[in-house]
Amino acid sequence: MAFAMGFNFLLLLAMAATNILSLYHLSLTFRSPKPSPPIPIHIPQHLLRHLNDIRATINHLTASTSDPKRTSPVPHDLILHSQVAPIASSCHRHPYLLRRYMNYTPFSTCPYDLDLQETLILNGCHPLPRRRCFSKTPPKPTSSLPLNPFPTALPDSSVIWTKYSCKSFACLLQNNPIDFDLNARRSSLLKYASELDLPVNRFMQLAKSANFVIRLGIDIGGGTGTFAALMKIFYNVTMLTTTLNVNAPYSEAAAARGLMPLHVPLQQRLPVFDGTMDLVRCGRAVNRWIPLPVMEFMFYDVDRVLRGGGYLWLDRFFSKAMDLEEVYEPMIGKLGYKKVKWAVANKTDPSGLKNAEVYLTAVLQKPVSR
Repeated sequence: MAFAMGFNFLLLLAMAATNILSLYHLSLTFRSPKPSPPIPIHIPQHLLRHLNDIRATINHLTASTSDPKRTSPVPHDLILHSQVAPIASSCHRHPYLLRRYMNYTPFSTCPYDLDLQETLILNGCHPLPRRRCFSKTPPKPTSSLPLNPFPTALPDSSVIWTKYSCKSFACLLQNNPIDFDLNARRSSLLKYASELDLPVNRFMQLAKSANFVIRLGIDIGGGTGTFAALMKIFYNVTMLTTTLNVNAPYSEAAAARGLMPLHVPLQQRLPVFDGTMDLVRCGRAVNRWIPLPVMEFMFYDVDRVLRGGGYLWLDRFFSKAMDLEEVYEPMIGKLGYKKVKWAVANKTDPSGLKNAEVYLTAVLQKPVSR
């Protein structure tokens, strides 16, 4: 009897111990559930690169690296500007140049680093950070500027010539007549010698026949502003001219003529509001050497700033004949614009013959409404 009672007691203890262990196991299971396998998320490589670029930019602004060029302290004004305004994301690719640009003495004369500025801008670092210093001015500024945008000569005293090989407009006229022979450039915009030509007066007649008024516009890559000058003196149209000072003072030349230069690269968003422009003209600076993504974004930015019924004018755009047919015409066609003019002809200079290039002159009208 005593043996049976002891045996039952042992069974009872075993059952109790088993239950206690089971409850303990269950409590662990509820407290620490086995994590479900993570759902894979595909992140595009370009987005990963962009995030890494942002991280690299922050690191460059807050710490030094082992690169001897970057061991100097981050300029105080670069850190200060980053706290009050954004810095262009492409600047991260050139932190050393950006530091050089922002390494100056505040409240004194700014370094005359035009070549450094152009290098940063052309590499996508735009807009450049503001600086708290005084811009350098020409040593002997002229007391009067010409009111006529086609003066007999542009004043040399309106330019700081330090960074240029030419030291006068007369030198530029001799070495770069395409851009600085104002009268010859004027004649080329007024004459009709082939289907590629569209004289300014004929374009204005096209707009008038469509009951569309031209008052405001942008000339992309307009050099010294001759197209803007013609539109101003003949038709009282206000044109902004985008230009860069690549090897010559294009901005100063346009300003000396009483025209408005915009110092912006082709890859930048046009600095005007949506639907405010009547005309956007693209000169010869817009051509096949521009990367395709940059060009496509540019066309859609043009669409953004044009008002309904506005015009996109491509003046002697050049590319390989095959690329025009297979790449550029479909790209332009996506805009859904009406073809007012579309003229193609062979590019007959040595480069054009070698590469089977063609010119395109086109006038395209944006739909009145979408």
